[in-house]
Amino acid sequence: MVSRFKQALNSGQFVVTCEVAPPKGVRLEQTIHHIDMLKDKVHAMNLTDHQSSVMRYPSLGAALLVKERGGEPILQMTCRDRNRLALQADLLFAYSRGITNVLCLTGDSVMLGDHKQAKGVFDLDSSQLVAAVRTMEKGKDLGGNELDSPLSFCAGAIVTPEAQPLEPQLIKFEKKIEAGAEFIQTQSVYDLDKFKEFMDYARRFKVKVLAGIILLTSAPMARFMNKNIAGVSVPQDLIDELVQAPKGQVLDKGIEIAGRMIRRIKDEKLCDGVHIMAIGKEEVVPDIMKAAGL
Repeated sequence: MVSRFKQALNSGQFVVTCEVAPPKGVRLEQTIHHIDMLKDKVHAMNLTDHQSSVMRYPSLGAALLVKERGGEPILQMTCRDRNRLALQADLLFAYSRGITNVLCLTGDSVMLGDHKQAKGVFDLDSSQLVAAVRTMEKGKDLGGNELDSPLSFCAGAIVTPEAQPLEPQLIKFEKKIEAGAEFIQTQSVYDLDKFKEFMDYARRFKVKVLAGIILLTSAPMARFMNKNIAGVSVPQDLIDELVQAPKGQVLDKGIEIAGRMIRRIKDEKLCDGVHIMAIGKEEVVPDIMKAAGL
């Protein structure tokens, strides 16, 4: 069965996805609240997989919650924490429970997270994980053994359009598409003129691209991302807007900026949709969409 998310991607409509971060523990009330609030507003929800190498409730468990609440989950899977046996087993389990959208990630270094003594696995990388999904769809596992039935996923990956230099990202982008990625969610973009140049290149390939939008909640946050997150570059004029916002209205300004960018992406048909990352402020995603005119 074709997932609702895949149907949306293939329909030609402007697709909107967002992230929901599982909790640091097992108190799921807030996660369930966010799922219920967003399930009818976005086409699908990403469930992050130990984002930034911080141990949390699993992506697969959160994806099951989304499914149970009537939403459309995108299962994030990182190669950092599991070898090919575990990755394939998780794909089988997900498919058996009707979770058929998967975002394939290599994963951040464990040195960025809260378990620096952990050992990264990296048996596969994201391109190889996409290829593994496509192999399993043909009824085989990575050892060449027969599965009892073929699978069918909507598999995607990520790209960083504002990376400097950009050429290594373009090579990875092509490699992921060759492996079988049918959608791409980008790292956050803030310079839409540069993003347009990237999309001029990306349009040569048969793949749907959703532009990543990270909500800016303060000028210090923007400066932190510029300093610490590879491939993210918040222009000074946006930082100045945050600085000049009246006291108590900085978040509102961030929502306005995000909405303005999404509106331009949609109006100028720069790509196929957006992926909104509110990072701990999922409750304002509807406000961002309203500011964007969605």
